[in-house]
Amino acid sequence: MDLQLQSDHELIHVYISGNEAGLVELILRYQSKIYTSIYLLVKDEAIAEDIFQDTFIKVINTLKAGKYNEEGKFLPWVTRIAHNLVIDHFRREKRAPMINNGDDFDIFEVLGNYDESSEDKMVREQTYKDLKMLIHLLPSEQKEVLIMRHFGDMSFKDIADITNVSINTALGRMRYALNNLRKMMQAKEMSLKN
Repeated sequence: MDLQLQSDHELIHVYISGNEAGLVELILRYQSKIYTSIYLLVKDEAIAEDIFQDTFIKVINTLKAGKYNEEGKFLPWVTRIAHNLVIDHFRREKRAPMINNGDDFDIFEVLGNYDESSEDKMVREQTYKDLKMLIHLLPSEQKEVLIMRHFGDMSFKDIADITNVSINTALGRMRYALNNLRKMMQAKEMSLKN
C-alpha cells in the first residue's frame, strides 16, 4: 500500500487504526506549508519550530481522542490550530507580530536591486524601513492578512480558512490595511513637507 497515493482522509484512518506511517505521511505532505505559515508570523526559527511541534501534538491528541471533524479538510484544520497557537504565543508575549529586519532573508532585499545609484539605494532602503514601521502600526487583523498575502503568498481562501473568517472579511481586512497604509504614508509625507 503506497501511502503517498492515499488521500488525507485515508491517511487519517491509517493512523487512527494504529499505523504511525499515516501521520508521518501527512506531516511530510504539509510540513513546509504549515511551518512557513507559522514562521512568517513569528519571524523566529526556534519559536516557529516549537509552535510547529505543539501543533502536531494537538493534532495527534485530537485524532487519538476521535475528535477530528472529517467535514473539514486536513490542511486548513491543522493551519488553524497553528494559527491559534501563534496567537497564544503573542498573547503570552503581550506583543503583536512584527516585521523585523534581522539577518534573515528579507523580501525587500530582493525587490528592485538592479542598476541603482547609491542615492537611489538609500531612498529605497529608507522607504522600506518606513513601510515596515507603518505595517507594524496596523490593527492586528489587518497586519495579519497583509503579511499572509504579501509575504506568505497565500490565497484569500487560505487566509479566510486559517483566520476562521469569510473570504469577504479577509478581502475587507486587506482593503482596510492598504487604505490605512496609504493614509499613513500621505500623513508622513505631509509632516515631512511642513
